[in-house]
Amino acid sequence: MSITPPTNIHPHPALKPFQIGPVRVEVPLTLAPMAGQTAHPFRVLCRQMGSVGLVCTELLSSVAMHYGGKRNESYLDWTAAESPIAVQLYGSNPQMMAEAARMVVDLGADIVDINMGCWVPKVAKSGAGAALLRDVCTATQVVEAVVKAVSVPVTVKVRAGWDAHNLTAVPFARSAENAGVQAIAVHGRTAAQGFTGKANWDIIRQVKETVRIPVIGNGDVSTPEDTARMFEETGCDGVMIGRAALGNPWLFGKIAHYLRTGESLPDPTPAAMAAAALFHARLAVERSKIGERHTVLELRGQLTKYHLGTRYAAVLRQELVKVETLAQIEALYAPLVETEAVA
Repeated sequence: MSITPPTNIHPHPALKPFQIGPVRVEVPLTLAPMAGQTAHPFRVLCRQMGSVGLVCTELLSSVAMHYGGKRNESYLDWTAAESPIAVQLYGSNPQMMAEAARMVVDLGADIVDINMGCWVPKVAKSGAGAALLRDVCTATQVVEAVVKAVSVPVTVKVRAGWDAHNLTAVPFARSAENAGVQAIAVHGRTAAQGFTGKANWDIIRQVKETVRIPVIGNGDVSTPEDTARMFEETGCDGVMIGRAALGNPWLFGKIAHYLRTGESLPDPTPAAMAAAALFHARLAVERSKIGERHTVLELRGQLTKYHLGTRYAAVLRQELVKVETLAQIEALYAPLVETEAVA
């Protein structure tokens, strides 16, 4: 007996490629740059799980690049398997930003992304990140300098504005486009909100209606259903996933499947979660520039995210905070990887 496949399944109209200059983003889902989280191992995992169209490095200081900060070696770690990859820079000095942009392009960056969305004091107090949204003139000068310095596409990630009284994303987007930026990612919260409150998707819609370049929406997207709503309510060309993807590299595939079929994929098994976490840990130690112990200490918090919501999460977290070597991580995960019985 032959089975006729359903004919009423139509992919979501937003599930289509878009261009950032000459760079083709095959799937309109991107991984947000997140300090201390989206290093090479996690980006590779997201790529291997499929359906992420663009990944981005953690934010890099243009000042540290200028003075040769050793920590930057870790941030400058990527491979061709991650392509296309955007390298995100932050700074408020146009000349230093241009210099840093040239350096990362020489290292193989497909796209240079300018951070104008980070609100943490370390960045904002230097006049960089989201602080630039308080001074559209200086922000535009930074963009112009970077665009002139490199031959690859330049993009910008912004917030809605500095605070509720300074919603500058729309006028800045217009200035950025005129300066040569080829795509803009907009987080719907202000810098003052941090991660509190609700993201204002209407700002994203306004930016989309203002510029001709691709607009990538960001903020309050945790599920396939959220993603579909953002596409529909804002008209954005792509959706950027941040915190919801941490410990959940399967999310992009689940979103793409939902947009393609309207169906929800099941969550990964505990064994699959453990295998992904172990892959992450092994690759992080293998490519570490800061030594195994320091790397493992940084991994503690990252690995716990793979198991949020499981009944063994609390116990595993208690053990992970004690590990200092890769061998200890492998011993901890061995029972989980070897069996599907844990639920």
